[in-house]
Amino acid sequence: MSEKNRLSPAGTRTYTRIFNFIFFLALVFVFLFELACSSAPSGETELKVMTFNVRFDNPADGQHNWKFRREAATRLIQTLRVDLLGTQEVLNNQLEDFLEKLPGYGYIGVGREDGRTAGEYSAVFYLKERFLPVKSGNFWLSQTPEIPGSRGWDAACERIVTWAIFRENKSGLELAFFNTHFDHVGQEARRQSARLLLEKIKALAGNLPVILSGDFNAPPDSEPVRIILDNGLLVDSRSSAAAVMGPAWSFHGFGRLPEEERQLIDFIFISPHFRVLEYQNIFEEIGDTYYSDHNPVLVRLRLKADRT
Repeated sequence: MSEKNRLSPAGTRTYTRIFNFIFFLALVFVFLFELACSSAPSGETELKVMTFNVRFDNPADGQHNWKFRREAATRLIQTLRVDLLGTQEVLNNQLEDFLEKLPGYGYIGVGREDGRTAGEYSAVFYLKERFLPVKSGNFWLSQTPEIPGSRGWDAACERIVTWAIFRENKSGLELAFFNTHFDHVGQEARRQSARLLLEKIKALAGNLPVILSGDFNAPPDSEPVRIILDNGLLVDSRSSAAAVMGPAWSFHGFGRLPEEERQLIDFIFISPHFRVLEYQNIFEEIGDTYYSDHNPVLVRLRLKADRT
């Protein structure tokens, strides 16, 4: 280095002060950024939960077939960074698509026809870096819930519930998640399914916080929904949300149903352990189709650490 370019002692001190000042500003920025991103108060945790009837892979759906929707559907889940996801109507090939395109997620579930891979799944997906399933299982909505493939009451199809007890990796908090799809034909089946589901939730979840997601094929003022809510164990996330976004209906038949005929039949019910910060009913055209013939429904929840 030449004499011209060598810093004097005074210049060196000035340079050091400037560097220290910039470093100090960087530390302040990082502190403020982390403070702003820490949205949940100390001792509480937040999570995003979605229910999503993906519509089974039906060749007769034409432009709305799964192959035209799978990229957008899985990208939505990844973009929103959903923590826990309850799905309905998932066939085995669709399950494989989810696992391929969402490598950060694990799943729980079986096909409803045989308890293995046949028929539709009500699969539960979870973000592996955040949650660990410590216990899980399935039961059928019938008079013989432990028999795979059993059909109950006046139902047109086999109907299943997939459930899990999850532990959050960071905090150690545990919660119970149930996901289902009620029958679309049998009125008695929907009523009895609601009663059986409540009995199973009490037996399996105990005092844990509970989330119940699903397509209930019944609107908010229907008897099956009233049975679920009148017990006092669960509340509707939409009606208790601090902020509500999106339409008041969730089933639209790929946009074909007149708006006055569309109904809200997809729900996320929660126990009082949670506060609902935000409810979002997502209706969006994706090119010539939609995410599904149902809207994905997303809620942002806050769970108290003390579970009171």
